[in-house]
Amino acid sequence: MRAIRQRTTWYDIAHAYIDERWDRTPGTTRRTLADALATITPALVRPGVAYPEPRVLRRALYSWAFNKKAWVGEPPDEWKHALDWIKRHSLPVSELLEPDTVRRALEALSRKIDGKPAAAKTAVRKRSAFSEVLGTAVDKGYFTENPLARVKWKPPAVSEEVDPACVPNPTQVARLLSAVGGQKGRGPHLEAFFGCMYYAAMRPAEVIHLQLSQCHLPTSGWGMLNLSGGVVAAGKGWTDDGSVHEVHSLKRRALKATRPVPIPPSFVSTLREHIDRFGVAPDGRLFRNAAGNYVEAAAYGITWARARRKALADHEQSSLLAKRPYDLRHAGISFWLYSGVDPAECARRAGQSIQVLFQYYAKFLDGLQEHSNSLIEESMQEWNRRSAEAAD
Repeated sequence: MRAIRQRTTWYDIAHAYIDERWDRTPGTTRRTLADALATITPALVRPGVAYPEPRVLRRALYSWAFNKKAWVGEPPDEWKHALDWIKRHSLPVSELLEPDTVRRALEALSRKIDGKPAAAKTAVRKRSAFSEVLGTAVDKGYFTENPLARVKWKPPAVSEEVDPACVPNPTQVARLLSAVGGQKGRGPHLEAFFGCMYYAAMRPAEVIHLQLSQCHLPTSGWGMLNLSGGVVAAGKGWTDDGSVHEVHSLKRRALKATRPVPIPPSFVSTLREHIDRFGVAPDGRLFRNAAGNYVEAAAYGITWARARRKALADHEQSSLLAKRPYDLRHAGISFWLYSGVDPAECARRAGQSIQVLFQYYAKFLDGLQEHSNSLIEESMQEWNRRSAEAAD
């Protein structure tokens, strides 16, 4: 095995990992893994060497070496030269038993190609990919334990809490949605689109996927949206059929799992009016672009930016308030919490675990504690009053 470790390089095991995992991995994850390995691999080379054109090397690794779909053809000459270089200079697997070598990879994934610090979530995600490849190497007998386990490394702090400054109140949401509907072109079509993010706390991918068959929209009373998945942009270079988009199951749910979300009567009316006015796509989707295809994030982002300029005061526009359409989801969940809905039910409707809800919305839950204390105190006072009356 020692001889095999000397002959086998980091590049070899990373390349083999992509080969083995490709067919059971969705396009978005394929792309994420390729990005991580393309970041780490240039750092795991023999001491004192560096490729003269790091961006070319990074592109060759990302777009060809770690993209199995590209292997059907030969890489461009510029990439081929870079890949030949990395194959010659990649470190033997045995070197990964040295903590300093592992730290080089960790340092690389903590920085962007220009040397600036990478976003905390990006660094953590890439470390996870690094660990997966090393874990596979353990399974194959290259190591007795994951080399990462022997290295002390503090990942960048990731702030998961939703900032209340980003979250619009119901009055502001109403102004924003009205400003969307008042725009020319795609504006009226997207008013209900953004409404889904607020009234049902849906993720954008779930809204894009929403079909008429998932909607229970009675003429009166509360309705129900039975969510079953989402549409994400993976990129045609990463999907099996060359499509830009792919349909995923609900986040962190089984393949055929659904999530029923009640919606208030006012929004039921909005969706009914939307369907009457715009109809649905041949596959039943409520929302689509002018060509009938999936709604693109870039397009609805432009519409949202225009709505902010129209609906918000100058000091609000310059703040973080409703900066992203996703803030509507945060607004919906925070309003449920503010209204006194049980956190467990909020988590279920939002498609989150209760642990994630408490982690993301800690600042909103802190405010609810005072409200809860007041309710308890009122009940205690009422009980004391009744007890006193009974004693008299």
